[in-house]
Amino acid sequence: MYSIIITYAALLDDKMSSEKNKIKYERLVDVYQALDSTTKRLEKTEILSDFFSDIHPKLLPIVTLMALGRVFPVWSEEELGIGSKLLMKAISSVVGVTSEEVEDQVRDQGDIGAASEVLFKKRMQTTFFSQPLTIEMVYNNLRKISSVSGNRAQSRKMNIIRELLSLASPLEAKYITRTILEELRVGVGEGTIRDAISQAFGVKKEVLDRAHMLTNDLGLVAQVTMEEGEQGLKKLTLKPGKPVKPMLAQLAPGIKESIAEMGRAYCETKYDGIRVQIHRKGSEVMVFTRRLENISNAVPDIIEYIENALPHQNFIVEGEIIVTKDGKPISFQYILQRVRRKYDIEKVMEEVPLTLYLFDVLYFNEPLIDAPLERRRDVLESIVKLSENKIQLSRQVKVTMENVEDAEYLFTDSLNKGHEGIMIKDPNEPYIPGIRGKKMLKFKAEPESLDLVVVGGTYGKGKRAHFIGSYLMALSDQSGDLKTIAHVATGLDDKTLLELSQRMDEIIQESKGRKVKVKPHIILEIAYSEIVKSPEYESGYSLRFPVVKRIRDDLSLDDIDTVARVESMFKG
Repeated sequence: MYSIIITYAALLDDKMSSEKNKIKYERLVDVYQALDSTTKRLEKTEILSDFFSDIHPKLLPIVTLMALGRVFPVWSEEELGIGSKLLMKAISSVVGVTSEEVEDQVRDQGDIGAASEVLFKKRMQTTFFSQPLTIEMVYNNLRKISSVSGNRAQSRKMNIIRELLSLASPLEAKYITRTILEELRVGVGEGTIRDAISQAFGVKKEVLDRAHMLTNDLGLVAQVTMEEGEQGLKKLTLKPGKPVKPMLAQLAPGIKESIAEMGRAYCETKYDGIRVQIHRKGSEVMVFTRRLENISNAVPDIIEYIENALPHQNFIVEGEIIVTKDGKPISFQYILQRVRRKYDIEKVMEEVPLTLYLFDVLYFNEPLIDAPLERRRDVLESIVKLSENKIQLSRQVKVTMENVEDAEYLFTDSLNKGHEGIMIKDPNEPYIPGIRGKKMLKFKAEPESLDLVVVGGTYGKGKRAHFIGSYLMALSDQSGDLKTIAHVATGLDDKTLLELSQRMDEIIQESKGRKVKVKPHIILEIAYSEIVKSPEYESGYSLRFPVVKRIRDDLSLDDIDTVARVESMFKG
């Protein structure tokens, strides 16, 4: 009898757990609405904290992703692959209007989510029976979209979207459509999510930050925090197959000053290429960009080099991919086109051969992230078989103030060979993902520049009416909000202007006359002559004579420059 009671109790617990796991999607929509109603980060943190603390642990990884407006982590190879045109077609089918009417509404509302809400309120078609959407149902159905391929793939993807939207209320449709295009627009970033997890489960921010830094998986971090607390978080570590954010460099004030402050330094050539993180997990080799995008399929030659040059043991190494022609590196933009290519890769491999320079190792059979650079470099040198035209180690000199001229020579010689300058690294320091600090510096000969994100633009006149000829640029403040700093209208040829204008058309959120507001996605490196105080822009600063130096498709929003950095540069 006792065992029957125990069994019944266990079944009851499972049922209650299962029911708690089935939370209506409208509850997440209420959270989205609350987040959208405030601009204050502390209030957003409170809203998310209350929500997270009342969610089943198995559902936490899902809601942390969906709170960021994502279905897959940024480093995942999986993607929905749904464009706005296809989504508008699905909306028109469910609502019972033409695609043109959907487009008109999107144009009027400035956003596909707001347009969906309006259209669904006027909905002409109804389903014979309806069941409430759950968070799991929405998430799982969206995930299904990425696995659809082959014959009639677009039609089958449309069916999945229509199935979801046919069960959605106007507000649910608003956020489902935004999630599909990854344009949630509720003002929440990873920092807010981390703070909310910390507050919800009473764990120290520094412990949570380190766990996130090592795993780059907020869903996992949230679940472990809820189930195991700080002790569980401290067990999380770096693992091949899951990329981490790269350690970032500050600008060096000068070669001598930097080496004097460090005492001794490792100085390396700074290559102007694509920074990559290469993982081996079992028999699989994966190549990630600094934005954590998996580009393995685009660089089979790099994977072949790695197979031949490194041991068939689990590792994470870091390096830079460049292309040389006649002994000198060629344009950074040309390399980007090469590694982003999806078709005819074998043909391009012959035309644009890649060289990989390795400069760090983060894992080799065990995590090395906390080991000093000196030891990490020794490990790297011991495991790599060099190949003159394929894989090399970054050129390096070990320097103190007694032989500082070796660093100066390396700098000059690197420039003469077509590279950017040098890196100056403290050999005693660990690897700190995602942090820009004084223990790794870069020294370049070119004028100062900033990495900024495009938030708006203005179309030209006359023959240039189809170009966006002026770009409104922004950087981030301490809370992660974007603040404008300059308009830039020079530095791009007509071909690049047309390409950028076409890309901007796909991310327009609002239009007014010739001016547009866009989703912050395109990052440009902007050179300038001087930083000046200016009430015209939200940052309080402006750039004199700004010029577009290049498009930075290798960077993400997390990598753009900050108001704090501009302030420090302005103060000298």
